[in-house]
Amino acid sequence: MVPPVILVTGSTDGIGKAAASELAYRGAEVIIHGRNPEKGKRVLHDMKDSTRSTKISLFTADFSEQKNVRRLATDIASGYERLDVLINNAGTGKKTRILTPDGIETTFAVNYLAPFILTRQLLPLLEKSAPSRVVNVSSVSHNIIKSIAWDNLQGETSYSVYGIYALTKFANITFTYALARRIAGSGVSANCVNPGVVSTKMLKVLFPSLLGIPPSEGAKFLVDLALSPEVEGVSGEYFDASREPGHSSPLTYDHEVQERLWRVAEELTGVRW
Repeated sequence: MVPPVILVTGSTDGIGKAAASELAYRGAEVIIHGRNPEKGKRVLHDMKDSTRSTKISLFTADFSEQKNVRRLATDIASGYERLDVLINNAGTGKKTRILTPDGIETTFAVNYLAPFILTRQLLPLLEKSAPSRVVNVSSVSHNIIKSIAWDNLQGETSYSVYGIYALTKFANITFTYALARRIAGSGVSANCVNPGVVSTKMLKVLFPSLLGIPPSEGAKFLVDLALSPEVEGVSGEYFDASREPGHSSPLTYDHEVQERLWRVAEELTGVRW
């Protein structure tokens, strides 16, 4: 049996690293991704040692610039004949409003626009490899979004790190639902997961008062969605720190909200589906 090829973004630390390690340990061919080349090399070396796997490779790209996301997609599409699972895990949160070189607020760019671009660019490879899967990592924080301030999506008028982070995780969910509709019948599934409050470096820096579960605990839900035969063909679902489909907040199911956030992503990235 040919091992699945799985790309895990943001996998040189935290939950992504734990998920990539477990996937490699289970025999998958894993592509890890980070933004720091030196750190990435150390993680790659350690992961190969700990999993005894020779089928792990490293790609680096800083997702705060859209050109880097596109380059990563091009490199993977040219270097691999198949991609069975794309796990959009990379994320960030900034205490202050910082614009990227593209003029976009950094958290919004990395957490929402980067997976939007990457998924679109890698979709042909995913379709070629069907049945294949897209797994988008969300957060319980999305529940605080009760309405959308369309004039403040990037913290233009009022900025808070938790607010913008929660909004991007909300957008990850609406992206999943809208994506699942668009790719229905292609053999590619799209689901999202809230892995729980995980004790990562980002959590400790941004929300030091919060206690989280170990990354290995949260990672098991990503691994399940990547490999489990039980979710083969399941698409457009939200998994709430569980192995069974659950329910995201009511507003995420609003098609008008889904499509408007989709159009925002298209306008800011130039990506068309």
